[in-house]
Amino acid sequence: MNGILVVNKPSGFTSHQVVAAVRRLTGIKKVGHTGTLDPEVRGVLPLCIGSATRVAEYMLDQSKAYHAEMTFGFATNTQDSSGTVTERVDRVVLNEEDIRRVFARFTGTIVQTPPAFSAVKIQGKRAYDLARQGVDVEIPQRQVTIHSLQIEKMDLEREDPKIVFTVECSKGTYVRTLCHDIGRALGVPAHMSQLIRTRSGPYRLEDSYTLEEIDVACAEGRFAELLLSASTAVSYMPLYRIKKSQEHRVANGMPLRVPYLKGFEGLQIGERIRVEDDSARLLAVYRIVAHTNHGIDTKPEKVFRE
Repeated sequence: MNGILVVNKPSGFTSHQVVAAVRRLTGIKKVGHTGTLDPEVRGVLPLCIGSATRVAEYMLDQSKAYHAEMTFGFATNTQDSSGTVTERVDRVVLNEEDIRRVFARFTGTIVQTPPAFSAVKIQGKRAYDLARQGVDVEIPQRQVTIHSLQIEKMDLEREDPKIVFTVECSKGTYVRTLCHDIGRALGVPAHMSQLIRTRSGPYRLEDSYTLEEIDVACAEGRFAELLLSASTAVSYMPLYRIKKSQEHRVANGMPLRVPYLKGFEGLQIGERIRVEDDSARLLAVYRIVAHTNHGIDTKPEKVFRE
């Protein structure tokens, strides 16, 4: 059984625990996730099942979307509500105009320093492991892209003012760091108090399944109905659908010359395309190696055999 299972991860579970639960419920050993979701965060966690684990690497760089809440008044060493308080103020005064101006500054390409309690690797070790051991580590800055940052609600009259917002961002963005940095820009300590991942690549929260729903589907013998095609994982790649007569070339890992189809004109050397048969089954991922007068020359990067 192969495909993509979109799980609605509950709060309190690690990504590895979700993988273990799906293995136990389905009896399928070949299950993997495509990027860690922090234990306190709930929402979309795509899992690759069976041979679909081979597309996992193509899912890592896709954008994500979140529904978040930040709280003002204190900051923590984890930048979320689970950590130890590192800074606190007795009174918070904020106004909408300043908040909107600061939020606008955090769209586009920004620089973040991930928190010490994060999965970032420092000399081969996870930063959170070093932090728990009391080791002081310097975490390098990284560039990330905030595609969209929209305020949904502001509750500024309470003792601990809160802002609810949505964010669409690139791989590697820490939303808790975003909350921390927005607070700092406003001159008030802040932390992330809630986070839901609403999208990971093409997979959305409304298309996900809870562990309870997966359990029921397995008991009723319809787990396969929950799986999406592996092709959905690479749907961002331009599609080349081959004829039956060409399938043997793909199966044998042979080069393909692809015509200049609509949407292919601007493709650069090194970019990837996905190759499917006429039933929309993913056959391979090919990489562009040359442009000619007669078409685009491509070589196979990964061939998928059932």
